[in-house]
Amino acid sequence: MKSYIDGFVFPIPEVYLSEYKRVAEKVAGIWKEYGALAYYEFVGDDLYLEGTRSFVETVDAKENEIIVFGWVVFPSKEIRELANDKVPDDPRMAALVSPLFNPERLIFDARRMVYGGFKSLVQSNK
Repeated sequence: MKSYIDGFVFPIPEVYLSEYKRVAEKVAGIWKEYGALAYYEFVGDDLYLEGTRSFVETVDAKENEIIVFGWVVFPSKEIRELANDKVPDDPRMAALVSPLFNPERLIFDARRMVYGGFKSLVQSNK
């Protein structure tokens, strides 16, 4: 299988989780319109393992923040690159995400997000 994913991890203030979730659900639909096969976001629950560096440390999460871990699955890197070119320019995206970047109540700080594109190494679905 030649699937490709974009993965991301970032903190958000816990108080804004419901608002963020409403936005993320709509954003997921837009990504799928541009070729994503699936869109996932999960909230951190068990984030520490002795001897490892946690997501909390990696994104410098504050006491009132939670960790969001997500990934978007594409059929290929080429489809992913096309989507990454088109999604940011979709007018619905600006309307959805601009409230998340309000400096007076910053919900999403991209400078603290960890992100990358990944090609398949091992897949076990059975």
